[in-house]
Amino acid sequence: QVQLVESGGGLVQPGGSLTLSCAASGMTSEIKTMTWYRQPPGKQRGLVARIAKNNATSYIIPVKGRFTISRDNAKNTVYLQMNSLKPEDTAVYYCNAETESRALFWGQGTQVTVSS
Repeated sequence: QVQLVESGGGLVQPGGSLTLSCAASGMTSEIKTMTWYRQPPGKQRGLVARIAKNNATSYIIPVKGRFTISRDNAKNTVYLQMNSLKPEDTAVYYCNAETESRALFWGQGTQVTVSS
């Protein structure tokens, strides 16, 4: 089992920045890939950014160049640095972990609201 706890969400003005954190506990040595998803109001949850065990990263086009995903293996934590935030980035952001055995675990989510 892997437990994930997100933090760092909040209200920010357009153009502002936020850094989300996702702290993992439990069988963290089994984690292969960490992914941030988001679910805007009234829409489906979708992938935002992913980081593999070898630190290879990938992003959806709308956030490329504005968001940066990183991981600190010593702290079992993955981060999502979000810059130049736009109202369309408003969503509940979820952390996801995939293990070597392909099990998936989710955090509880953290709200990000971009509004003036």
